[in-house]
Amino acid sequence: MRVYLDHNATTPLRAEVLDVMAPVLGEVFGNPSSTHQEGAAARRIVDRAREQVARAVGCEAADVTFTAGATEANNAVIQSLRSAETPWRRLITTAIEHPSVTEPAAALEREGIAVTWLGVDANGRLDLGELSGALAGAPALVSVIWANNETGVLQPMEPIAERVRAAGSWLHVDATQALGKTPVDLGAVGAHWLSCSAHKLNGPKGTGALVARDAPVLPPLLCGGPQERRARGGTENVAGIAGLGAACELATAELGARIEHYRGLRDRLWQGLAGKLPDLRWNAGDADPDGILPNTLSVEFAGAAGEMLLQALDLAGVAASAGAACHSGSVTPSHVLSAMGRTPEQARATLRLSVGWGNDEAQIDEVIGHLVELVPRVRQAVGA
Repeated sequence: MRVYLDHNATTPLRAEVLDVMAPVLGEVFGNPSSTHQEGAAARRIVDRAREQVARAVGCEAADVTFTAGATEANNAVIQSLRSAETPWRRLITTAIEHPSVTEPAAALEREGIAVTWLGVDANGRLDLGELSGALAGAPALVSVIWANNETGVLQPMEPIAERVRAAGSWLHVDATQALGKTPVDLGAVGAHWLSCSAHKLNGPKGTGALVARDAPVLPPLLCGGPQERRARGGTENVAGIAGLGAACELATAELGARIEHYRGLRDRLWQGLAGKLPDLRWNAGDADPDGILPNTLSVEFAGAAGEMLLQALDLAGVAASAGAACHSGSVTPSHVLSAMGRTPEQARATLRLSVGWGNDEAQIDEVIGHLVELVPRVRQAVGA
């Protein structure tokens, strides 16, 4: 039986979610925009899911727009800088964002739109003083990742939102990794937009949401119909949306138990490795443990080649990652670890081990045993 420790890349679909989706795929075929009974049945499913997502993120159902995932949601916000209708003319973001933010931001910069890239410290935390300095001047759109997909580092969202609002600017948060692993309350934080994806919390791939609270109306990224109150054209993915709603309902009900379980597994993994292998570093581990996702362990195995370790683990029946799944196979060192001051060699010696639903202590002990055996061999091969 293989051990899956790459839950930050994607998660297995929960049986409870599949049970909700299956009847929709087989029986509820109506278009939610149609006025007949079949359409009304589909619309009720979409409306229920909208309420489930809203409860999970601390907003009203009317604030939720369904998308094909967080990448689309992030782009919908970032690409608004191309529109003359929006009140912001510049973008402020960080050096550790997901590619669905960094790539459109870089494209805007090449077109002459002002983009400010904020750095982070050695533990991956944003400097609030640097943010305040960047906010001086014309109103800006600020986009900050809530929980980093590689290190699990959580940014202090409430102080960030306070500064952004005080400066008369607007805040977008990418909560893709945060939802289902740490409390997420958009109303309490005070951000204007939030992005999320179903497949990061045991829902289906290809479905997500952009949540707007007390925010200006964005120009639609996709035009072509009245769907989602004209915020996103195209017939809704009713089964996927139902799955996202079910996954959010599970996350809301289980959050406390999940946090405790995930943290226990992660800490067992770290303690088992650190107690048996020399020269390890937990990236961001010097910070407050509550400031890191409870399921995420980014470990530098000094002197080892991360790609070799990954291949050896895969052959041993363990799925892990060198960082973001989007960058798998890339020889370029992680931009997140580089921003934290790691050298290319240190970044390439790092593995991301992310636990989730379905993992237990026996699996963690198995992975510890594999790594205790494999790391010295890989170090020796690299040094030979």
